[in-house]
Amino acid sequence: MPTALKRKTSLSLDSAVLDEAKLLGINASSVAEAALEKAVADARRAAWLAENAEAFAAQAEWHERNGHPLAKIMVGPAAASWKD
Repeated sequence: MPTALKRKTSLSLDSAVLDEAKLLGINASSVAEAALEKAVADARRAAWLAENAEAFAAQAEWHERNGHPLAKIMVGPAAASWKD
């Protein structure tokens, strides 16, 4: 996997927490990067869900009226929740 291009930035963090992290050997940059990656992924997911909410609602309405097209061959616990 190629190494990501890194860029210096400035963050304002609670000094006591930063000192404690340093004492414990925690890499604050790595933790901040991981948290930012998760926040970006969560924001992208939320945006995608919002952008597609109308399509999801239409699909749910269609399934409510018509049942699932594969209901007769579905197996497992979720199968009981679909009508044919």
